[in-house]
Amino acid sequence: MSVGSVGAVGDEAGERQLSQQSLGTAAARNLATTTKSVPQMQEITSRWLLRMLPWVQVQGGTYRVNRRLTYAVGDGRVTFVQTGDRVSVIPAELGELPALRGYGDEEALSELASRCTQQEYTAGQVLAQAGDPADRVILLAHGRVEQIGAGPYGDEAVVNVLADGSYLGEDSIVDADATWQHTTRAATACTVLVLTRADVLNLAERAESLHAHLAGVAALPRQRTNKYGEAAIDLSAGHVGEAVVPHTFVDYELSPREYELSVAQTVLKVHSRVADLYNQPMNQTEQQLRLTVEALRERQEDELINNREFGLLANCDYGQRLQPHDGAPTPDDMDELLSRRRGSKLFLAHPRAIAAFGRECNRRGLVPDSVDVGGSHVPAWRGVPIFPCNKIPISEARTTSVICMRTGESEQGVVGLQQSGIPDEIEPSLSVRFMGIDEQAIISYLVTAYYSAAVLVPDALGILENVEVSRWG
Repeated sequence: MSVGSVGAVGDEAGERQLSQQSLGTAAARNLATTTKSVPQMQEITSRWLLRMLPWVQVQGGTYRVNRRLTYAVGDGRVTFVQTGDRVSVIPAELGELPALRGYGDEEALSELASRCTQQEYTAGQVLAQAGDPADRVILLAHGRVEQIGAGPYGDEAVVNVLADGSYLGEDSIVDADATWQHTTRAATACTVLVLTRADVLNLAERAESLHAHLAGVAALPRQRTNKYGEAAIDLSAGHVGEAVVPHTFVDYELSPREYELSVAQTVLKVHSRVADLYNQPMNQTEQQLRLTVEALRERQEDELINNREFGLLANCDYGQRLQPHDGAPTPDDMDELLSRRRGSKLFLAHPRAIAAFGRECNRRGLVPDSVDVGGSHVPAWRGVPIFPCNKIPISEARTTSVICMRTGESEQGVVGLQQSGIPDEIEPSLSVRFMGIDEQAIISYLVTAYYSAAVLVPDALGILENVEVSRWG
């Protein structure tokens, strides 16, 4: 047999060995019904804030928070603009100082801002000494300072920690006899702007509007208030005999804050051919709507945290904002945050902040508690659950915030606002409205969610700011 014949026989044998003997899986799938999952999305989170907030029914779309009359003013923060290594204060932001609250002469405020001089301090340097005359306002543009007082045994004690946007010596503008109540020392490298009382008075001699405003502020009578700045209620206790009982009344704010429901909307579009022909085994419109609602709820929680009008981060009272004593969130910082309010219901923190707190507990040999919330085990501190929330931002400097709050109307806490019973509602305060079919056979649905949040009294909400999340070891 020739070599060519042998090769031909070998090829035939190979073809017989390679020939298919049964139906292949690729072809078989054409006759099979596959098992499918519903569409998945990574954006869905636990959304603990939406789950834990008590929701108040708001008729008319507006919620008014009535409070006792409060005399405390000027509790905001000052904002700065940085150009290279130079820092300047935004003129209108000087209105956050109590003596300049309500003053609207932009030209005068601009000149005051231009008179602010920039100074740099290193860690450990003293910005102001207790007992010395307070003849200037110190605006803290960047860094962290500690206010030092005398301890019970004559040693030093840190009374308060201040950070970016804070100010000191605000009374010096209208009070020539003002003194520094505490020694202020830089805990880190600091950049400050200094506005002297002499500069303010010099400008007031030329600007009649500023002179009149400062004179009006100085002439205001000292109001009797409680420690929260509310108008005092005169009471008598422990008297005997026929003592004269004081007369009093409870005054209210004349212009209480009103919260209007915010809105998040989108138009969901589904082609009629898809809705007609491809609805088995899953309803295409239903799945499109489910994922859209999930995204809408994620946006709702983000707005409740970050919105400038009603978000928790922006609406926390300045007196309830704390700074960590060592950067990282320690058990001491969490205790301080808890001590500022009664009946704290929950902490809210970015997962990386929770991890940073866990590292600090490990360093001290502490094991945080764990509580059961709706079948989920959640870390806790002093019995208060710490819920994760990735909507709390982390800055470029790797710092974030930890929120602590009391909730509920009966507790004068934080409440969510909604209006259930709206037309075409599928969930409380969330509706899906059919908008029609256009000339391209596309069906449109308007998906709408209404919501807001309100802080009933200032101490219901507290924030531990500038928490470092990248410290290890």
